[in-house]
Amino acid sequence: MQPLHYRAIFLSDIHLGTRGAQGAFLLDFLTHTSSKYLYLVGDILDLWKMKNGWYWPRVNNEIVRLVFDKAQNGTRVIYVPGNHDDLLRDLAGSEFNGIHIQQEAIHETADGKKMLVLHGDEFDSIVKHNRWLAVVGSGAYEALLVANRWFNSLRRRWGFPYWSLSAYVKHRVKNAVQFISSFERVVTLEATRRRVDGLICGHIHKATVEKVGEVLYANSGDWVESCTALVEDDAGDLRILRWVDESAHLLDQRDVYETHRRRPNLARADERQWHPQ
Repeated sequence: MQPLHYRAIFLSDIHLGTRGAQGAFLLDFLTHTSSKYLYLVGDILDLWKMKNGWYWPRVNNEIVRLVFDKAQNGTRVIYVPGNHDDLLRDLAGSEFNGIHIQQEAIHETADGKKMLVLHGDEFDSIVKHNRWLAVVGSGAYEALLVANRWFNSLRRRWGFPYWSLSAYVKHRVKNAVQFISSFERVVTLEATRRRVDGLICGHIHKATVEKVGEVLYANSGDWVESCTALVEDDAGDLRILRWVDESAHLLDQRDVYETHRRRPNLARADERQWHPQ
């Protein structure tokens, strides 16, 4: 079965090592997709959490193994560390099992747009200048994710699909909305300063592709709440893929496409059989 192919895939804020990481959904996504480029845009591992004990189910090993397999089989994998895996920033410029670790990257889309790729915590003054406050906030956020897990286990029992309680609450808190808006303005100013066409980041767990002035701003979202990826097609267009909501439809479309793609070949074979030269 052919995977869904994209020119580039951008993933961020997976937070492997925490109970909030949606490893099963991510493994399903990685299994059913392929790409020429795979960008891991920070907070892939949650080293903050791991310092005080970690959670590492078998699915995490399968995810890591699959990423290594992709890197060894033609996918260019670029890892741009974030604040939760910031120890890896000391390894910037090195390569590990085919994975290139970089402080930031410039990705050129198929239609020639130059996109600055970085995690985004560089512009978060709370993390940058008040680390202790960020850690406290991270603890409160973790509690919300625990509630989210229990809530969704009940939904599964009742036959309802996954729904992110934490994302719902966070995006309705006035201060959080103001922070996200300010963050977006700051990162687009940086893109203008660096003379690139746009900027791709993660960090704030809010997936989007939008034009801010003349700058294309894209955020790949996360895999603890929304299970989103930023993907680029062969024409250079960027879009958010919401795997929980869209995967079944996309995989069905792929199967239909594969069936129709094979049928003309069968028709030509029949033609050759019944109409010899």
